[in-house]
Amino acid sequence: MIDRDEVRANAKYLRSVRPIDPEEIHEYIDGTPHPAVVRQTLREEAFDLRLRERDDGTFVPASEDPAPQPGWNPDSFPEEYAFAVEDLLVERYGANWHRGESGDRLRETIRRLKEDYYRQNPVEYDEVAALGYAIYHLPDYYAAIGYVLDDLAERELLPRTLRVLDVGAGTGGPALGLVDYLPEDAVVDYHAVEPSASAEVLERMLEETGQNVRTTIHRETAESFEPSEIAGEGGIDLVLFANVLSELDDPEVVASRYLDAVAEDGSFVAIAPADQNTSIGLREVERALVPADSSRSVYAPTLRLWPGEAPTDRGWSFDRRDDVAAPAFQRRLDEAGDADETDDADGTKDGESDGSKHASQRKPGDGTFTNETVQFSYAIVRPDGARRTDVRADPSRHAKMAEMERHVTNRIDLLAVKLSRDLTDAEGRNPLFKIGDGSEAVEHYAVSTTRDSLNEALLVADYGDVLAFENVLCLWNDDEGAYNLVVDDSTFVDRVA
Repeated sequence: MIDRDEVRANAKYLRSVRPIDPEEIHEYIDGTPHPAVVRQTLREEAFDLRLRERDDGTFVPASEDPAPQPGWNPDSFPEEYAFAVEDLLVERYGANWHRGESGDRLRETIRRLKEDYYRQNPVEYDEVAALGYAIYHLPDYYAAIGYVLDDLAERELLPRTLRVLDVGAGTGGPALGLVDYLPEDAVVDYHAVEPSASAEVLERMLEETGQNVRTTIHRETAESFEPSEIAGEGGIDLVLFANVLSELDDPEVVASRYLDAVAEDGSFVAIAPADQNTSIGLREVERALVPADSSRSVYAPTLRLWPGEAPTDRGWSFDRRDDVAAPAFQRRLDEAGDADETDDADGTKDGESDGSKHASQRKPGDGTFTNETVQFSYAIVRPDGARRTDVRADPSRHAKMAEMERHVTNRIDLLAVKLSRDLTDAEGRNPLFKIGDGSEAVEHYAVSTTRDSLNEALLVADYGDVLAFENVLCLWNDDEGAYNLVVDDSTFVDRVA
C-alpha cells in the first residue's frame, strides 16, 4: 500500500520547481514503491493536485486558463471511437455481426427504440438495446455537445481543468464529444451516472480517452445517486443531463437536486432530441429550475430579455447543425438488412426530417439505420446569474411579447432571440424563424418577405443570437395561433449580440 500523503507532499513541493518524475520521487516515498505505482497514484490524484501528465510521463501544473473555442464542426465520428464500437459488436456477435440473426435483432432493436421514443414509452436498456443505441446515436450525440459548449467557451466560462457529472451518460456520445472539445492539456475528473447495460458500452468507449481524463462510472439511477458525494466544497463544474430528462419520472425534482451541486461559477447543461415532446419537456424543466424571480439564470439559448419575466409558451425550440457522415458500423448494418419501416418513428415529422426516408417500403442500404442529422434542443443554467449576453430590452423602445396583442397590425420595434433555423420545408416559401424575448405566452415567428442589406441579419444570424427589429409589422396568425412579425423592405434588423 503506497503512502498517498507522501506522494501528494512531494508533488506539491516539486510542482513549482520542476516537472514531477515518478522515476525520481519514488525514492522519497516510504517503502520505495515502484515508479509505475507512483505514476498511477499521481494520475489518480492529478485533478486535486491540479497536475497534468505529459507524454514523457512527467507531471506539470495544469493550466488555469479557460478552455478556448476549438472551431467545433465535426463532419464524421472519429475512427478510434468507431473501431471501439465495432470491437464491442464483434466481441458479442462475431465478425458478421451485421448479418443474419444478430443483424436482424439489432435492426429490430433500433426500430423499437425509435418507436418507443416517439410514443413516449418506457425504454429498458439491456445489452442488445445498449448496442443498438450506440450504433444509432453515438455520432450525432458526439457532435451536438460541442455546439452547446461553444456558448460557454465563447465567454471563457468553460474551465480547462474541470469536474464533470454526466447523469444518464448512456453509451458515451456526449462524454466523448466533451473530451475532444477540450484542449489537449485539459484535466478532467469525469463521473458518469448510468445504471443500465449501457454502462458496459460506456466503459469501453472511455478507454479511448486520454491519460488526463480520470473516469468513474456510478452504476446507480439518477434518483438514487447523491451528487454531493463528488461535489466537495467547491461544487461540480459541469453537470450534464444529455438525452435523459424524458426518461425520468419526475425530471424537475431530479434536475433541481443536481443543480444544487453545481459550483457557483459552474454550469448545468441539459440536452434533448429536437422532437416536440422531448424538446418541450426540456424547456419545462428549464423554467422550473429558473422561475421569473430566481437569482439563477438561463444562460442560453432562451435568454430572458425582460427582467422579472419568464416565458409560458410551449417552448419548442431547437438547433440544427451540419450532418455527421454515417460511420462504417451504421452503413454495414443498414446495407445488410431489408428494412421496411413505414414511418419515421423518432418524432421528427411534419417537415422536421432526421435524414430518414418517409416511404411505405424500404430497401437494403436506404439509410434507415444511418443517422447523420445533428438536431437538438438544449438549455444552460448558471447559479451565478451569468447570461450569454447582458443585453436587456428597453421598455421605452421595445414592444414586449407578453403584450403583443395590443400591437397587432402596427409596426413596432422589439428585441428578440433567434430560436430556430429556417422552419420552412418547401422552396419558394418565405423564410420563417421562431423568436422569443423571454416574456412570451404564445409563439412568435419572424417572417422574411423581402431580403435586403438592411434586414438580412435575420437570415444570417446564428441560433441564439439577439436581434433588434425596427419597424416590423405585427400580425396575428389565426391558423397557427401565433404572432407573425413580418420583415419586409421597411424593416431594419440588426444583430446586437
